[in-house]
Amino acid sequence: MNGACGGEPVIVRTRIPVWVLEQARRLGSTETDLLRLYPRLKAEDLASAWAYVRAHQDEIDQQIRDNESV
Repeated sequence: MNGACGGEPVIVRTRIPVWVLEQARRLGSTETDLLRLYPRLKAEDLASAWAYVRAHQDEIDQQIRDNESV
């Protein structure tokens, strides 16, 4: 995890926001699904994303809510 895109935390080497991955996981996507969908991701990237989500749950929840209304 490193960097931000539009103020949202993103995965290093990508512009994939952490909230996008967390929302996909909540909707039933597996890590295998995510790695297939985003070929630039590595398993370590997902582990970092899940750690970030655990440490910043309120922030991620808010980003998901904000983007659901778009």
